Amino acid sequence: MRCAPVAQGAEVRWDPEVGTIDAAGLEGVTGVVHLAGQPLAGRRWSARYKRRLVDSRVRGTRVLCEALATLKPAPRVLLSASAIGYYGDRGDELLDEDSDAGETFLADLCEQWEAATAPAAAAGIRVVTMRMGIVLAVGGGILPRMLPAFRLAIGGPIGSGAQWLSWIGIDDLVAAMEHLLRCSDVAGPVNMVSPQPVTNAGFTGALAKAVNRPARLRLPASLVKVAMGQMGQELLLSSTRVLPSKLQASGFRFSCPSLESALGTEIGKLVGGHR
Repeated sequence: MRCAPVAQGAEVRWDPEVGTIDAAGLEGVTGVVHLAGQPLAGRRWSARYKRRLVDSRVRGTRVLCEALATLKPAPRVLLSASAIGYYGDRGDELLDEDSDAGETFLADLCEQWEAATAPAAAAGIRVVTMRMGIVLAVGGGILPRMLPAFRLAIGGPIGSGAQWLSWIGIDDLVAAMEHLLRCSDVAGPVNMVSPQPVTNAGFTGALAKAVNRPARLRLPASLVKVAMGQMGQELLLSSTRVLPSKLQASGFRFSCPSLESALGTEIGKLVGGHR
């Protein structure tokens, strides 16, 4: 695996599975954005795969942070990925950065993931752990997986549809990262989500409207559990209603705060690019 330092743009060799990184190649770096980790979606979570999910995040983050802590001078800032899975399945509860962790596998993973940044923080590096929601982007993630079904009018709510979904458009996510690199008084967990979370039914309705198709077919929760197991339960059926309290308090302004505007922007990229 390779990582690209923010300040230099040159690649350095990094193998988190083995536990090695070319620390010398990081000399002079002033800011680092760390996003690496094994994909959560796309397959059932066997005990072996869950171990890979944890190791790829916890071990990889610790290796990177221990290397950053040895640099003289150390980088000023590290933005390290985490996820709103930290909060677990919380129903209608409004959650911000002061809310407690949940009790799911993802919540435990995120706690370990964030704790692995401790060597960097101990070295005086300003560490921001970015608790990211579902990222809307036509280039990856859930949107390109969902669009074919919705364009064929065979999409619809999952389970009851009442579970909350916290999301962010890719353009706002990148802008928020740039903002946090510069915002020297922000550290610790930051929720990277839109200020307007929606229910699953609200999300699927908005996506269907964006592609001018109905969304009548409901995917039963029982089928999700049978077909996808724990992965489906925690990623598709859990309810996480999160607000970006620290991000907004720091002065960040969203360009696409509403789901409709974010979907319009992303689907517009497909039309403009003729994809």
